Amino acid sequence: MNPVSIQAPAAVVMIRPHRFLPNPQTAADNAFQRTAAAGANDTASVSAAARDEVTAAAHTLAGAGVRVHVFDDHGERDTPDSVFPNNWFSTHAGGHIALFPMYSPNRRRERRADIVEMLKAEYRVQDVIDYSGLEYDDVFLEGTGAMVLDHVARIAYTARSRRADPVALERFCTNFNFEPICFDTADANGKPIYHTNVMMSVATDFAMVGVDLIADRRRRDEIVQRLAETGRAVIALDHAQIANFAGNTLELSGTNGGVLALSRRAFDCLTGKQRATIERSARLLPLDVPTIELAGGSVRCMLAGIHLARRTTARDATAVEPSALPRETSPQI
Repeated sequence: MNPVSIQAPAAVVMIRPHRFLPNPQTAADNAFQRTAAAGANDTASVSAAARDEVTAAAHTLAGAGVRVHVFDDHGERDTPDSVFPNNWFSTHAGGHIALFPMYSPNRRRERRADIVEMLKAEYRVQDVIDYSGLEYDDVFLEGTGAMVLDHVARIAYTARSRRADPVALERFCTNFNFEPICFDTADANGKPIYHTNVMMSVATDFAMVGVDLIADRRRRDEIVQRLAETGRAVIALDHAQIANFAGNTLELSGTNGGVLALSRRAFDCLTGKQRATIERSARLLPLDVPTIELAGGSVRCMLAGIHLARRTTARDATAVEPSALPRETSPQI
């Protein structure tokens, strides 16, 4: 299946966690992170709920025609945030993979050779560019969490934070031919946003942006103008919508065209006008992930898009086929 555009991948990697919990190492600068509700705060029940949410989301995506590669994480390496793989690797047209330096020590253990090897086996990969060694110099760039990439206009929108070092950003943009556009942010409490992808999403024909979170008005106007110049209808999200993860969405290519994957919580807070703008080019596909959202990320964070050409003979045991598996199981690695 060909993608709707190079902006909207037709395949994703997802991680199904078996020892999920909000990560104490990321709580200091992730204002979206929460603790489990009373009565559901034991690790086993929270982990089980998160695991079930990933399984259900993978089947919903597969049912829409998106190819989903599911990998289980049994928690042997103490990786509570492994459900968010988009931070440690990205893929790019032409056969390129990037591995990123992670801010939190326990997130560095999320990088998995088996996922990279699956990508090499199933898709055409020319090279893997590994930036993870920058961690030794306290230089971090957390993938498509730190950057929102416009694959069409070759722009890397990046909110400044400790998870988006300018040195690493410049190196990535030089290697992958992106123009960096950086900006400062502030949420309703004046705190900077920890990851760009919780306040911004760029699709083929529209962009969802928390414009009021961009601190400098002139920079805000420049970004809106650039998005409009590249053919996007700009959907402005308010502070409350950003807090409900409406900015944390991802356009994907399904069997019958584009779909916008987002959480049920994000879907519920969109206005009718905003939904209508999206639905001109993409079908809204809400996923129920309330437990996973406790960790401070939502649907976009859960999906590592695959922008690689598939090998014609590929047949991968990690992929979820529509209606091929019972809901309680998915392929094992």
